[in-house]
Amino acid sequence: MVEATDVRTGNMVWYYDLYMNEMVFEVEGLLDGFIYNSSLPKSKLPLASVHPITLDAGQLHNLGFVRGDREHGEDVNVFSYRYNRKDSIYVRDEGYVFQVLIETSGQQVPCGQPILYVHQLQNLFYCLTGKEL
Repeated sequence: MVEATDVRTGNMVWYYDLYMNEMVFEVEGLLDGFIYNSSLPKSKLPLASVHPITLDAGQLHNLGFVRGDREHGEDVNVFSYRYNRKDSIYVRDEGYVFQVLIETSGQQVPCGQPILYVHQLQNLFYCLTGKEL
């Protein structure tokens, strides 16, 4: 289950459909304990039926992050997303969680709490850049 305070319009989440298939959708709105999307049955679902998408390397790739290249001396466990011509967001794969990194003095150092879900990364990206991921 996802909490109402954790999600916002534009976040990706999932629910089980009538046939118990995991259906991913984008949040179009939140109101009175329901999440709205025009493609949902009756255009809404109760929050209790909605689940966060677990972040993994495949999800990072789908969101536009690029894995570090060993041939160029980069850490293969660090993914980067260039959001303007000179700045990037870095995320390191720690196994079961992903740690956001900041670049300072030529080093990448951990920043903040580890990220478990796609919507957490989407919210962080939006806060940092003002753009949707």
